[in-house]
Amino acid sequence: MSNSLSDVFETELTHVGEPEPRIVGPWRKPAQMLAEQDIGGRASIHDEETARKAGFQGGAIEGPTHFSQLVPLGHELFGDAWHERGCISSHYQNACVEGEEVQAWAEVVADGENRVQAGMQKRDGTPVLSASLSVGPDHPETELEALMERLRPAGQLVILRDLKVGTKGAEIERVEMGFDQHMGKLYPFTLEQKLALITEPCKYYTADGSTASPWGRPIVPIEMISVLTQYTSAKARFPVRQPAVGLFANQEIRLLDGPLFVGEQYLLEREVVALSESRRVESSWVRTSVREAASERLVATTLLNSAVFKESYANYEQERAALA
Repeated sequence: MSNSLSDVFETELTHVGEPEPRIVGPWRKPAQMLAEQDIGGRASIHDEETARKAGFQGGAIEGPTHFSQLVPLGHELFGDAWHERGCISSHYQNACVEGEEVQAWAEVVADGENRVQAGMQKRDGTPVLSASLSVGPDHPETELEALMERLRPAGQLVILRDLKVGTKGAEIERVEMGFDQHMGKLYPFTLEQKLALITEPCKYYTADGSTASPWGRPIVPIEMISVLTQYTSAKARFPVRQPAVGLFANQEIRLLDGPLFVGEQYLLEREVVALSESRRVESSWVRTSVREAASERLVATTLLNSAVFKESYANYEQERAALA
C-alpha cells in the first residue's frame, strides 16, 4: 500500500475544476545553484552576463530543478510506484531566474490511465515547460517521443559537425551520489546542500525519513538524477566544437526499476540518438542508460537534448558556407 502524499511530502496540492480538472501545486521560488558552474573556462547560460547576452533576464535556473515541483503531483496520481517507475518528459519553453515564482500542474488521471499532461507557469501566465507524467512498466508515448517525431532534420551542422547518430560515449562511466559528495565543477554543490533548498522536501530523500519508506534507504530526487547522470559527462568525449554557449532544451528522466539510491554505484552508457537544428541552435539528443553497478540491471534511462546557440560560435556562418 502506498504512503499518502501527506505522509511523505510537506507539499499541499489543490484540486481545481476550471478550465479543466487539474491538480495544482503551490507557488515556489526555485534556487539558482549553478552561478559558480565551471565548464572548462567557457561561458555558461547560468552566468548572469552570458545569459543576458543570449537574451535571457539573467542567469537561468537549470531546467531539471523544476522537476521537483512535479514529483508530488506524480506521487498523488500514481502513489509509491511513481518513485520506482515514474517518468517526467519535459519540453522546456521559457527560462526562469532566481526570485521568479512558478507553479506546477497536472491533469487528473482517469481510471486505468498511466499518463497525464502536466506543465509549469510563471505568475504572468508565461509557460515554463510542457511535460508528460507517466508510470510504467508500459509507458505510453511521452512528450519527447512525440516531439522527436516532428524534428526538423539537420542541414549542414557546424558546431556538431563531427557527431553522428549512433555515436556512443568513449567509456562506461561509474557514478554515485553521497549526501556530502561534491558533484564537481559542473555542479558545485552537494546533495545535502540541494536538499536544504529543494522546493519540495520529501522524507524519502533523508536518512531518517526513508527508514519508513518502501525501500528503507534514502533515494535520489528525480531532479538530482540529472546531476548524477551529467557530472561525469565530459568522459563521453563527444566531439562538439568550442567555445559555444548551450543549454538544456528538452529532457526526460524515466525510471524503469528504481528508485535510484543515495550512495549506490551506477554505470552510465551514452548514445547520440538524434541530431537536429532550428534557426538559432544546433541540437544533439543523447540517451543515457543507467545500470546498477553490482548487478548491471537497467534501472533508468535519461534523454537530454542539448542545444548550442549558433551565434555564440565564432565565424559560424563562414564555416558553414565553407562546409557547404
